[in-house]
Amino acid sequence: MEERLQKILSAAGVASRRTAEAYIEAGRVRVNGRLARLGDRADPERDRIEVDGKPLRRTEKRTYLMLHKPRGYVTTLSDEKGRPTVAQLVRDCGTRVWPVGRLDLDSEGLLLLTDDGELTNRLIHPSHEVEKEYHVLVTGDADRAIPILRGPMELDGVALHPARVELLGRDGGESLLSVIIHEGRNRQVRRMCALAGLRVRRLCRVREGTVELGGLKPGRWRPLTEDEIRSLYRD
Repeated sequence: MEERLQKILSAAGVASRRTAEAYIEAGRVRVNGRLARLGDRADPERDRIEVDGKPLRRTEKRTYLMLHKPRGYVTTLSDEKGRPTVAQLVRDCGTRVWPVGRLDLDSEGLLLLTDDGELTNRLIHPSHEVEKEYHVLVTGDADRAIPILRGPMELDGVALHPARVELLGRDGGESLLSVIIHEGRNRQVRRMCALAGLRVRRLCRVREGTVELGGLKPGRWRPLTEDEIRSLYRD
């Protein structure tokens, strides 16, 4: 898979992305014998990449999974209380992976797992503002709550970025909301709903970045496609 040279150099441990860009601009990087330029892309498995005349070591193949986490599973690799873990659901994937971020015990939906530390940091660091969309089934006065959820809110004395909230439908006394945030504070959506006077009956994450849960069944997992991986890494 072709990627930007600075990302390849960073993943290989040569330098940070910013420093790798400086290497490229200084003429220290070649691809297949040709002097590289900033903005060039390459495939580390196919192309010969050299830094200061030395070939880049091959990067280890990484694993990227999407799991539909069911309710009742904790987002950890092991649990001292003996509760079911997401690691048990992906134990047949062929390698050790860890969850990217969290979904609490009572929540369900899209959970990414990987052995790629760089992608993990990119997705969980708030500076990258990766969107996460949740479908939230609630009881209470949704018409009154939606403006509150969209407005200025605080958790633990910290101001939150405004959420995007839409009403998807109603059934009896229940309302289904779409809530989009790009932060990941502990139980954030549930706590926001409580502050707005709503009681959460069910919470499901349906999207992270441009990667969507789709029709994946609870408890099942699948590898991410190359396009999905590329979209998560996109600058």
